[in-house]
Amino acid sequence: MFELPPSGELWNWQGTPFIVGACLLVLLIGSRTIKHPHTGAKMPLPFSKSLFNNISVAGFLACMSFGHILGFLLTLGFANTALR
Repeated sequence: MFELPPSGELWNWQGTPFIVGACLLVLLIGSRTIKHPHTGAKMPLPFSKSLFNNISVAGFLACMSFGHILGFLLTLGFANTALR
């Protein structure tokens, strides 16, 4: 009925590019589409002003959280297609 993935290492580096790419994509999109991206404490990064629209810490954490969820789902989706 349900197939279990092969057991082996608990963690490996294969899903890392998906998670990093998803986080950066969500950060680039989120910094331009959040309704109030400049409310609250600012990120103390030198490149955040031009590249990431000077996003606040709360906006950065929200984008990173959603990026990790999206990257995790991408990793699981690609892992399930590789098993078949």
